[in-house]
Amino acid sequence: MAVADIASTMNGAAGHHAAQAAPSAPATLDPHSEGAAAQVKEKFLPVTRNALLDRLTQPALWPNGDAVQARRFMRYLDYWRRHAYSVKLLDLEQVYEPFSPDTDLLHTRSFSPDERAAMQKRLVAQMAELLEQGNFARVNPADFHVILTKDSHYGLDLHVDIQAFEDVLIYYRGATTITERHRDIRKAYLGWREQKVPVFQRLFIMFKLKPFDVRVREVMQERKVDRKEAEGIVKRLRKLLPDTVSSDYVYIKLFKNMPRSDVEMIFPNTKVRFRLFDKIKFGVTAGSGLGVGAVGTVSKIALASNPYTLMMALAGLGGIAMRQASNFINQRNRYMVVMARNLYFHSMADNRGVMTLLADRAEEEDIKEEMLLYCMLARRQANIRDLKAIDTEIEQYLSQAFGIDVNFDVEDALGRLKQEGIVTEHDDGTLTVLPPQDAAARIDKLWDACLDQLPDIVEEGREITGRPTG
Repeated sequence: MAVADIASTMNGAAGHHAAQAAPSAPATLDPHSEGAAAQVKEKFLPVTRNALLDRLTQPALWPNGDAVQARRFMRYLDYWRRHAYSVKLLDLEQVYEPFSPDTDLLHTRSFSPDERAAMQKRLVAQMAELLEQGNFARVNPADFHVILTKDSHYGLDLHVDIQAFEDVLIYYRGATTITERHRDIRKAYLGWREQKVPVFQRLFIMFKLKPFDVRVREVMQERKVDRKEAEGIVKRLRKLLPDTVSSDYVYIKLFKNMPRSDVEMIFPNTKVRFRLFDKIKFGVTAGSGLGVGAVGTVSKIALASNPYTLMMALAGLGGIAMRQASNFINQRNRYMVVMARNLYFHSMADNRGVMTLLADRAEEEDIKEEMLLYCMLARRQANIRDLKAIDTEIEQYLSQAFGIDVNFDVEDALGRLKQEGIVTEHDDGTLTVLPPQDAAARIDKLWDACLDQLPDIVEEGREITGRPTG
């Protein structure tokens, strides 16, 4: 059945269901670029698994009366995929435990530096795999300069020392725009204006700071200074961090609807700097205030014969200087409040909570891809050479049924269905698909065998002798 027929049948059978998902805008790294050259279709499917399940199992699509069996199979497959990601999550949490800043468990094992390095490498690789299965797109380290822009949606000038990190991963999903309403200065703040804000619907960061000694040696080489001066530089930079932040830990954060021009906010060592406008304002007000105060003080000193008058004049000048310094500090504090307030509402999860959320999202993306591909293959004779055409047909169906423009990952979905024995590729490239009832029985068989094939846990490190530490 062609995609046009599938879409027509689904829309006719379920015409009373309104599409809930908004179109996904093309992904781009450039915070301000809307040009066609920068547009890239994402793999993320912004529609729920339940919406797909309802539409893909309409009776009109299964003329042999297999709609009930098809729905049963897809639910089986959904639970089986959840189990697969639960296994991955258990292993990931075990690898992360030595690096977790939030653990409240006793430390019963110790790890050598080589073991920690190997586990850290595995942690980064497994997190990257989980994110890519969840259809997140990675920001290449070479592109960090593109997203770390000086133009801030919240009116802040932010700076990040990216060299302070030993490992850093940044992934995003859902590069789109949202509309915000602001008071219009041109209407004396009595009217409103709409502003389009480019955002990342989901923004992930994982980072580990370099050890203090390593960063000191780097600063010595970069700035050609001695060790004492380098230590002072690194200490000043790390004063921006809370005392609890340590290079022994790996920190994981997930944010929502983060303006693309404020990605610097997600880093722990973000430094808020004054904008050019503020520098000019403080220069003018401080210069004029101190200048007038100095002239007045000099005049009083010239005319003063009483020491008390002299002291009062100097105290007045000191008061002016203190007021200007207070204005400077208050403005900086206002900046910090703006950053903290907005980060509070953008934050979704931290550390192990991010892992759990990402595993759920990755499983959902997998099952949606598998349902779409299975339904396409189950109703046609297909060959591996037809894969590109099938990919295009699925993308056209999603566009017609939900109004979304995505890059469907057909090869990834096919690989999983082949691994589970739902689809078989023959020597001539022909793809054979189990009918719904047999496919459900196949998943049932896999469930029966999963505990028998449970792998042994590989213990790393050494048990701490004596009483464990907290």
